[in-house]
Amino acid sequence: MSNNPFFTVDKISKSFGGLQALKELSFHVNKGEIYSVIGPNGAGKSTLFNCINGIYKPDTGSVKIQGQEITGLRPDQVAAHKISRTFQNIELFSNMTTMDNILLGRHMHMKTGVFSASAMLWKNSFSAKDETEHRRKVDEIIDFLDLQASRNKLVSQLPYGIQKIAELGRALATEPELLLLDEPAAGLTNEEREDLIFWIRDIRDELGITIILIEHNIQMVSEISDRIIAINFGKKLVEGTVQEVTNNPDVVRAYLGAD
Repeated sequence: MSNNPFFTVDKISKSFGGLQALKELSFHVNKGEIYSVIGPNGAGKSTLFNCINGIYKPDTGSVKIQGQEITGLRPDQVAAHKISRTFQNIELFSNMTTMDNILLGRHMHMKTGVFSASAMLWKNSFSAKDETEHRRKVDEIIDFLDLQASRNKLVSQLPYGIQKIAELGRALATEPELLLLDEPAAGLTNEEREDLIFWIRDIRDELGITIILIEHNIQMVSEISDRIIAINFGKKLVEGTVQEVTNNPDVVRAYLGAD
């Protein structure tokens, strides 16, 4: 493993009016890690992700991937640095199939427009070849995530848990090196959560993708994480191994509100 961290957040701060959402927050993630961010509601976790992927611009501080500064870039520019994410609330197109939703994740790799590709405009062999290659990539993701039965179904017809996996598939379609998962287990059953843990491990182990995970389910975090950072009121409480963080009295107090 390189001495230089794969991904770094250095003293980023973000305020909304008088509310300090993040305050000089710093951490690093090594290549190939599953790194989890925990904290109570309102701790600043989603604001952190929004600052990383360009939805928000930090007031101060720096975000780098493989030594390259990405602070303040637009979301499409951040995506070009091979960073992708999912959201707390599912952001799929309900009137499109699973295949077409995941295909949208290929847009940054397409030589022809995504809507032209989806409409199957075969006016020349170059467009046809481009279309065929992207659909092959999407079929690989569908096989990887065991979504074959949902391939040609409208997203609106799918159970909630399958929709969450389809959104994960769309994020993978961008071919990221860093994947940001924002509460991927929210709303899932225990069985679906166990399946998700399986997918996340395979994404890291088989695809070689580094993962930063925001999650409230401490059992899942404990089972899957290499390292954890706990934050509250936008500041770091503690960072370390699963046991170091989950046994820390400040973390227990932040979650339970009592000694």
